[in-house]
Amino acid sequence: MKKIFIECCIESFNEALIAEKRGADQLELCRDLANDGLTPNTDLAGKILETISIPLKVMIRHRKGDFFYDKNDMSIMKNQINSMKLIGIKHIAFGSLNQNNRIHINQIKMVSDWAHPMKITFHKAIDLSSKYFNDIELLQKLNNVESILTSGRSSSAEKGYLNIKKVLNDFENNIKVISAGRITKNNLTKIHKMINGTYYHGRKILGDLK
Repeated sequence: MKKIFIECCIESFNEALIAEKRGADQLELCRDLANDGLTPNTDLAGKILETISIPLKVMIRHRKGDFFYDKNDMSIMKNQINSMKLIGIKHIAFGSLNQNNRIHINQIKMVSDWAHPMKITFHKAIDLSSKYFNDIELLQKLNNVESILTSGRSSSAEKGYLNIKKVLNDFENNIKVISAGRITKNNLTKIHKMINGTYYHGRKILGDLK
């Protein structure tokens, strides 16, 4: 079995400290995880960045709801990206779709330009793509898009494991594939045996952060 890389999703400073102590390899900071995560407070991101010794990724998503963004949405997120860049964040999670439920190539390229040299993870918006495998193939060719976060087009990594395995088989050499979706401390070993990937993401992947 491969050595696994654990990315723990967090909302607070205390959760960051606990996750690092429990062995997280990387953190993803979000606000409002009840709505699948929004852009966190810049001051909080900076405080965590100054305190922890493992990599920190932040979500860039200024509102809940769909992933169809207009010019105003993009302008707001451009400012958020610039703010995160100024405090030293080196990795963001972002995703956008067009009205055909395909990845929005132009918006992703814009974000890549604004964020450079930050790395980008295309988040679980990929699971809503009408051409899931085709869009992953496109993503692997885009500058700075280092990874994708996916549940295999399902409600959980466990249910979507066959799609995740296909993505790993087809694209793992060109883009990091981060398995996500209801992965917990209790089922991580089982899911890893099913998927045999390297990267795993979850809110409770290291248990309740209390």
